[in-house]
Amino acid sequence: MADAERATLSLEDEEQCWSDLAQCIASVCESHESIDDALRSWLDATTRLLDGTNSQGDVISSSHMLVESALFQDNKVYIRTQLIHSLLQEDEASPLSAIACLLLLDGNHEESLFPRMIEEACFPRLLELINGQRDGDPRLHRFLLQLMYEMSRMVRLRRDDIQLVDDDFIHYLFSIIENLSDDVHDPYHYPTIRVLLVLNEQYMLASTESDDPDEPPLTNRIVKCLSLHGPSYRTFGENIILLLNRETETSLQLLILKLLYLLFTNKSTYEYFYTNDLRVLLDVIIRNLMDLPDEKISLRHTYLRVLYPLLAHTQLSQPPHYKREEILRVLSLLRGSQNAHFAPADETTLRLVDRVAKVKWLDSEQGTGEAEVARKILGISLSRSQTASSISVHDVAGVREKPGVQTPSRNDGENGKGDGQCLSDGAVVSAKKPVPDVPKHRHGIPFAQTAKKIPPKAPPPRRFGRLKSAQHSPVDTIPENGLESKVRTDPPTDA
Repeated sequence: MADAERATLSLEDEEQCWSDLAQCIASVCESHESIDDALRSWLDATTRLLDGTNSQGDVISSSHMLVESALFQDNKVYIRTQLIHSLLQEDEASPLSAIACLLLLDGNHEESLFPRMIEEACFPRLLELINGQRDGDPRLHRFLLQLMYEMSRMVRLRRDDIQLVDDDFIHYLFSIIENLSDDVHDPYHYPTIRVLLVLNEQYMLASTESDDPDEPPLTNRIVKCLSLHGPSYRTFGENIILLLNRETETSLQLLILKLLYLLFTNKSTYEYFYTNDLRVLLDVIIRNLMDLPDEKISLRHTYLRVLYPLLAHTQLSQPPHYKREEILRVLSLLRGSQNAHFAPADETTLRLVDRVAKVKWLDSEQGTGEAEVARKILGISLSRSQTASSISVHDVAGVREKPGVQTPSRNDGENGKGDGQCLSDGAVVSAKKPVPDVPKHRHGIPFAQTAKKIPPKAPPPRRFGRLKSAQHSPVDTIPENGLESKVRTDPPTDA
């Protein structure tokens, strides 16, 4: 594959391109005209390199060279202005790839760039380019999708910009995901999914934070598409559950949870997911609720807000009821029921936990009354019987986190994911410690390995010597992540 990519550019020509790149970014520029000349030279060399190698890694390396150069660092404001204007005016695929990549790299370090791009009408331009590149350069298409995602998750879009997104564009994004291979590492998977997730959040923000109460509600075209054509786009649902299971970035977890909340509170999408996928999702939510540290209280609240409609409205409400006992144990722990790992529950957590506990198949008593989701939230022209209950979409939509912040683990496990599991009696047990090294003989020779002995099914009874006057029952102390919790010998009681 590498040979095919480099077939149109000889090794000498490729080395010349890199030499030209190094020369143009090293030039001393004392006027705007000289900066423009250097930028044109950089863009020309990068374009020749892209056309010759067809390698996305080359454009990323070239962009890094420019961003880290003295030319860029000494003239940031002017160069950013020129890049934005170039994005708005350029039509050729290779130069656009270089410009989009450069804006992505710079925007990840400069928070003011993406809001400025929105003010400069870059969102309509990206929408136009993505639509125009449906059958064009896939490298440029991916850069444009990534740029739209990064730009849209940093700041609220203008209402006029969101209104430019039509049903055809949303169907197109869903069809990209549906028509991809099963390879989750396909470069189209996550950029496309993230654009759909961030557009859903923008619809929620536009509905819940409207500046003019007399404005007609915007139609959430993500939910509308899944309401009317959900069975045709189930691959998207499978992918967001997989993404939630793997993702450690808090802001992306929130984006997924916000869409799940709307899907589980909209009657026409109750059964969008397959039952097995819902069970996987429930496992993920239980694990994350147990693993979140106390400081991630807003994220925990959002998980609980999603958990209620998941249990009350989807196929999980039908027998056989999946993991009922585990759910009740988790709720008991979140209330702060005699567990050293959890701080005392706050008022909102208690309210949300009590609401989940009143789901009809969890509690023998009748669940809490259901209220219809306001039409302003979804903005979908559905009959009143097609909508469902909601706690407060304002609460869900308003929870945000700065991009790049990782969700810590209560257990400080590898890759930010805890290894704790919710087991019987409401205890949180950490993963098994690694087996210690085999002890050495006093002369340095390891003990000979003999036939393995089958360990007993239960440990032998604890010996207390000859002190027969002991008055207290024994208490085992189990270390868990540096803390100690007492495991009593008497049977536990449900909280």
